[in-house]
Amino acid sequence: MPGEKILIVDDEQSMCQYLTIMLQKEGYDVTAVQRGVDALREAKSRRFDLVITDVKMREMDGIQVLSGLKAISPDLPVVIMTAYASQKSAIDAVNKGAFHYLIKHAKNDEIKMVVRNAIEMRRMKREMTPPSRPQGRKENSDPKMIIGKGPAMQRVFHLVEKVAATDSTILIHGESGTGKELIARAIHFRSTRAGGPFVSINCGALPESLLESELFGHVKGSFTGAIRDKEGLFKVATGGSFLLDEIGETSPAIQVKLLRVLQEKEIIPVGGTSPIKIDVRVIAATNRDLEEEVDEGRFRPDLYYRLNVIPVRLPPLRERREDIPLLVYHFLRKCRPEHPDVTQAIAQDALQAMVDYDWPGNVRELENIVERSVILQSGDVLEVGDLPDIVRQRKSASRAKLFEGTNVTLEELEKEYLVTVLNETGWQKKKASSILGINASTLYRKIQRYGLDKDRGGEG
Repeated sequence: MPGEKILIVDDEQSMCQYLTIMLQKEGYDVTAVQRGVDALREAKSRRFDLVITDVKMREMDGIQVLSGLKAISPDLPVVIMTAYASQKSAIDAVNKGAFHYLIKHAKNDEIKMVVRNAIEMRRMKREMTPPSRPQGRKENSDPKMIIGKGPAMQRVFHLVEKVAATDSTILIHGESGTGKELIARAIHFRSTRAGGPFVSINCGALPESLLESELFGHVKGSFTGAIRDKEGLFKVATGGSFLLDEIGETSPAIQVKLLRVLQEKEIIPVGGTSPIKIDVRVIAATNRDLEEEVDEGRFRPDLYYRLNVIPVRLPPLRERREDIPLLVYHFLRKCRPEHPDVTQAIAQDALQAMVDYDWPGNVRELENIVERSVILQSGDVLEVGDLPDIVRQRKSASRAKLFEGTNVTLEELEKEYLVTVLNETGWQKKKASSILGINASTLYRKIQRYGLDKDRGGEG
């Protein structure tokens, strides 16, 4: 999660420097201060994704910093650093809302894991309670768009429409960055559960003990720090859909419990004895070959067959290059909303270089590259020289040029982009013009110019 903002609080300058260097190498944006009062001032003036604070400091100790931070931002995760594992103040801090405590001589990998988990937990909790939506709204309830005009994505869209109305369990296969969560959301918001919550969790981001508690909940006293009963996410998702992302990363013990969920429609909290009935549609996603995992004994076959009721395969971006220009325009619009005509915001050779590149990180990598290139570009138009070397130099040798030897023009690409946005918004012109960054009258003129017709799927 590069770019996430971390605040370090420690009155020892050497500790501040050590943590800053280590976390900056991981791609985080790190700020370090040596007094608690400075930490609270920073937290009031800037948004942070995580705070790491020493528990024993002069003037204001870590417990006071924790209380002050929670008053400013209740959902901000705070990690307490302590010299000794048994230090009572560190345990008290966890009971008062700290995410975790770390020993100062902890290994780098342990520190990095706690940081990743804390940031992932905050992201998950923010997405856990979506805005309320009227029951039964389907087509355009989810604000995130799925871009794709080529045959590979059209097959995916067709399958989504067919399976959304059912309550069957779905397993989404796809490489990292292909948009598995977007497809899961599309299924949810086109289903009869659209009025309920959409909850997601990355099963690979949390250690087993924490994942078990988050999924199924726990009862008071079931483990150290369990000072009250807690509902699990399966309970939180009642009436809605629950995405288990990276399901292939779960341990055998978690797999057994998930099998019970699918078979019996019930959960047992950690430390509990009485089963709790749940009403949740399960959607799982993975970037692993689960059949291979089953053959190798790393994934339960009975759970695999329960999950794989309806398989959905998302193609990697290199298998749907015809969608790359549309995606580039979409991300340019997000980065440059003030630009009057997104098709004129990028040079043809720059667009060609992006089409030629194989995108091992898929759509997520493409979005990051567009954002970075726009920030660093030297002029008003994104030129090929503004792209990273890896995109300009690593071209696919196995495919024809998008522009050379064909009649494809920027106007035709603009037309496709307009149709994509109009179809995604159900031809709500006000909403479409907002996404496109143009006024409604300009959109109307473009519809007339290209002869677009809603009743003919966009073609006039």
